[in-house]
Amino acid sequence: MRLVFAGTPVVAVPALRLLAERHEVVAVLTRRDAELGRKRVLTPSPVAAAAEELGIETIKANRLDESVTERIRALAPELGVIVAYGGLVREPLLSTPRLGWVNLHFSLLPAWRGAAPVQHAVIAGDEVTGAAVFQLVPELDAGAVFSELTRPIGADETAGDVLDALSQSGAELLAGTVDALASGTAVAVEQTGDVTLAPKLSLADAHLDFGQPADAVYARLRGVTPEPGAFAMLGDDRFKLIAARQVADADPLPAGAVALQGKRVVVGTGTHPLELLTVQPAGKKAMAAADWWRGLPTGSELVLR
Repeated sequence: MRLVFAGTPVVAVPALRLLAERHEVVAVLTRRDAELGRKRVLTPSPVAAAAEELGIETIKANRLDESVTERIRALAPELGVIVAYGGLVREPLLSTPRLGWVNLHFSLLPAWRGAAPVQHAVIAGDEVTGAAVFQLVPELDAGAVFSELTRPIGADETAGDVLDALSQSGAELLAGTVDALASGTAVAVEQTGDVTLAPKLSLADAHLDFGQPADAVYARLRGVTPEPGAFAMLGDDRFKLIAARQVADADPLPAGAVALQGKRVVVGTGTHPLELLTVQPAGKKAMAAADWWRGLPTGSELVLR
C-alpha cells in the first residue's frame, strides 16, 4: 500500500523503518531542521535522517499548509500514518489519502490524549500504559481504535525508558494495523471511558517540589526524564537531578535538605528521603552525587527548593 509517513523524534523511527519494509512509503513528512546543542547546529530530525538513509522523499514543514497538502496529494497515497509528528493534521490534508490517516499514540486511549502521554502516565503513578493505533479525526486523539497493546510501567523506569520500549512494540502494532487496512480486514472500535489529557510538558513541570511525598517527587522526576529534565533551585542556580532512587532506611530530613548518610547523598521530602544518584550543578557536567558532595566545602548546609 502507498503510504505517507509523518513523524519527527527518534521514537517514530522504528515505525518508519518497519513500514518501509512492508509497504511503499512514498514520502516522509517531518518538522524542519532545528538548532541543537550549545553551538546551535542546524540538525535534521531523527525521522528525516532515517528517511534519507532509506531513500524516501522528505517534506520538511512545521505548518501543514496548502502547499504541503498539494505535494502529498500529487503522490496519491492510500493512507497517511502519523507517529509523534508534533503538529495537527487538519482538512483538507486529513481527507487527502483514500483511507485517511492513522495515528500510533503511546497511551491506552482515551487516557492521556495529547503530546506527552507517557510522561503524564509516569508522573501520575500509573502502573500500566500502552499504545493504540486509531483513526485520526479533527478532535484531539478521539478517533476509533483499531488496535492496542499494554505494558507495565516499572517502579524505577523513566518516561524515556518506557517510550523506548513502546517505540519498538508500537511499531509492530502499527505495521500489523496497516497490513489489516491493506487487506480490508481492519475493524475500529469507538473509544470509551474517562478522558484524561497530556499536554506538552514545560520547564516549570520539571521543577521538583520536595514538600510533596517521596513517591510523588520520585514519580515526577522519572516522568520528566530525559525531557525536559528534573531540577530544583540551589541558591540562585538551577540544579539538575538526573537520577535518584527510593530508599527505605534513610534518617528523616526536612524537605529539600541534602545530607550525607553513610555513603549515600540523600534529600528530604514530605515523607522519607530519596537518594540522589546523578546530579548536574549549574555550569558543570553530570556527575555522581557522591562526587559532587565530596567537592563541596566542609560543613556545607544545602537545601534544594
